[in-house]
Amino acid sequence: MYAVFVANNIDDFGQAHESLLEGVIPRVSQLPGFVSGVWLAPENGDSGEGNAIVVFESEEAARMMVDRLKADPPPNVEIRRAEVRAVAGRA
Repeated sequence: MYAVFVANNIDDFGQAHESLLEGVIPRVSQLPGFVSGVWLAPENGDSGEGNAIVVFESEEAARMMVDRLKADPPPNVEIRRAEVRAVAGRA
């Protein structure tokens, strides 16, 4: 398995959260090879750094998500980095 680790800047968590629930999660969960995903809010709750870890069955599927993310980032979110990493373990 492979995971996509995303670090981003969020200006308005309210708007970004709505977009996440209504658009991002439904689209990502339909991608081929999707296993699971966790999206983290900024530490202070309204703006700042958010993160996501999305797991896929293959490296190819994970890279496809990164390509889509770079081509069409969510509104109110600045993608700082999106990395594909091999999953070393999970519980």
